[in-house]
Amino acid sequence: MLRRHNRLLVALYVLADVISAGAAFLIAYLIRFESGLIPVWEGVPPFSHYLTLAPFVALSVPIAFHVQRLYRLRRGRTRVDDFFAVLVGTILAVLLAGGSILYFRTYYLSNALKQQGVYEISQLVWGLFLVLNVFFTYVSRETVRDVLSRRWRAGIGLKRVLVVGVGDLGRMVADRILEHSELGFRLIGFVDDRAAGADTIGYRGLPLLGTVADVAEVATREKIDEIYVALPIEEHLKTLGVVEFSTRECIDVHVVPDLLQFITLRARLEDLDGLPLISVNDVPLRGVNTLLKRTVDIALSAAVVAVGVIPAFVLGWLIKRTSPGPIFYKQVRMGLDGKAFVVYKFRSMPVDAEDASGPVWAREDDPRATSIGRWLRRHDFDELPQFWNVLKGDMSIVGPRPERPFFVEQFKYQIPQYMLRHKVKSGITGWAQVNGWRGNTSLEKRIEFDLYYIENWSLALDFKIMWLTILRGLHRLA
Repeated sequence: MLRRHNRLLVALYVLADVISAGAAFLIAYLIRFESGLIPVWEGVPPFSHYLTLAPFVALSVPIAFHVQRLYRLRRGRTRVDDFFAVLVGTILAVLLAGGSILYFRTYYLSNALKQQGVYEISQLVWGLFLVLNVFFTYVSRETVRDVLSRRWRAGIGLKRVLVVGVGDLGRMVADRILEHSELGFRLIGFVDDRAAGADTIGYRGLPLLGTVADVAEVATREKIDEIYVALPIEEHLKTLGVVEFSTRECIDVHVVPDLLQFITLRARLEDLDGLPLISVNDVPLRGVNTLLKRTVDIALSAAVVAVGVIPAFVLGWLIKRTSPGPIFYKQVRMGLDGKAFVVYKFRSMPVDAEDASGPVWAREDDPRATSIGRWLRRHDFDELPQFWNVLKGDMSIVGPRPERPFFVEQFKYQIPQYMLRHKVKSGITGWAQVNGWRGNTSLEKRIEFDLYYIENWSLALDFKIMWLTILRGLHRLA
C-alpha cells in the first residue's frame, strides 16, 4: 500500500511536470517569435516544428528530474531545496533534449531539411524555456501538494495506520509517517505491552491503545487500514502473531526489521536468485550519478584553475617573500574508500611547523601561521590549489572534508560511523562546513551533516552548497 501511495504521488508529479514542460516550451516559442517583445532578425521558424518537438522536450524533463531524485520522498525537504532541484533538473533536461536533437539533426536529416531549420531550436527559446519551466514546475508541484492536502484534510482517501511497538524503532516509523502527510496516512496510535501499565500516551501525543495481544480488537474498533510492526528482534513470536492476524483480515501489514535502527545510510532491498537481501549503507552516488558529478567537477574546477593562474602567481610571490620554503604544501589525506592521496594547499605555516609537536589539530587563528598564511586561512584561499586535486580525480568540489590518516585512525574508534564519510570522494567544501561545522568544532556534528549529505546527495544539493560557500566567503571578505 505504501508503494501504491508513493506511485500515485509520483504519477501526479510526472504528469504535472510533463504538462508544465510542454507548455513552457511552446510559450517560449511564442514569446520569442510571436510576441513582438524580442526583435527577430532572421526568418520565423514554423510553429509546427516546435509543436513536433514539444512532446520530446516534455518527456526529457521527468527523465532529468528522476536523475535528480526529485521523485523520492526525503525527510526535511524545504521549498528552497525543491527550487534548486527543479532548476538543476531543468538544466539537465535542456542539455539532454538539446544534445539529442542536435545529434538527430546532424546524422539523420537530409541537407534539404537542415536548410529548412527542421529540429533546430533557437538558443533564446531554450533560455526562455529554462526560466518558464522552473516557474511552471514549481507552481504545479505546489498545486499538487495543495490539492492532496485539501483532500486529506477533508478525510477523503485517508488510510488509518496503527504502529505495533513504541520503542525506538516504532518512534522512527511514527516520525516518518507524520513527516510525510502527502501520502495520506493518519496515524491513530500504538499498541505495546507497556500499555498494561499506567502509561496511556505512546509518543508525540499519540495514545497507547492496548497491548500487542489486543491488536485484533484495536484494529477492528479503530477501523485500521494498515499496520506497521516495529518490534525488537527478541519479540519475533509476537510479530508472527500480528502477521497471522492480518492475513485473515483486509489489512495491509508492514514489518520493519529491527536492523533498521542500526543502519546509518539508506538500506536497499536486493534479490539474490529469489532470496531477498537487505543491502545496508547504500549511497546514491553510483553509476550515472557519479558521471554527472564528475562532469560538473571537471567543468568548474577547470574554469577555476584557468582563471586563477595569475592570482596564484601573486599569492606564490607573497608566500615566498614572507617565509622561506615552497609555495605549495603537500599533505597525505584519506579519501574515497579509505585510500590515501596527496592534497595540495598554499603553504600558510613555516616548513618546520610540526617538527617538534608532530601532527596536531590546526586552529582557526593558529599562532604558527605566517603573516600571509593567517590571511589565506581566514578566507580559505589556502584551499584553492585543491581544485587541481579535483581535476586529477582525487577529490570533488563538494563532499566531506578529507582528514589525515593519523587522525582517522583515532576517530574511527572514537566516533560511531566515522568511516562512512569515505563512501564518497572528499570535497573542498561540504554540507557540514556551510552549516558552521568547520575547523576545531564538534566532530560528532560534522559527521552527522556529512552522512546527511551522502544519503541525500543530488546535483541540486551540490549547487546549493557551492552557492552557500560563495555567500559565506563574500561575507568574510566584507
